[in-house]
Amino acid sequence: MLLEQLLEVWESSVRATHLFLSEGEIGDIKKYVPQALLEIPRLVVAQSEDRLPAGFMGIAGQHLEMLFISAQERGKGLGRELLQYGIERYSVNDLAVNEQNPLAKGFYEHMGFVVYKRTDRDEQGNPYPLLYMGRQ
Repeated sequence: MLLEQLLEVWESSVRATHLFLSEGEIGDIKKYVPQALLEIPRLVVAQSEDRLPAGFMGIAGQHLEMLFISAQERGKGLGRELLQYGIERYSVNDLAVNEQNPLAKGFYEHMGFVVYKRTDRDEQGNPYPLLYMGRQ
């Protein structure tokens, strides 16, 4: 049940922020999300007022692996709260973000992260440049 709810949050978030992905690409990536959620060392879930998942982040070591906020919860400070929790509780100091997601890049810059590396392809070899960011 929780896994299905998190997958809904993921899809809602991706559809709102990853406008560079095609419908087919979203469907392809979606197949791997449940396994990624099961394998992430630390998964932190934020609930909405109705006690349903509204966002989540995954952390491995001090690296933020994922941060997704449902479309209807975006802009309410939940991403900031989650990331701040990750920084304070798990010493998150590193992340990667799609270059084609400028809102996310701006958010992370606002939270004190700076770009230190760029790749032409994502970790799966797809033509989506990644920006690696670290805390100053």
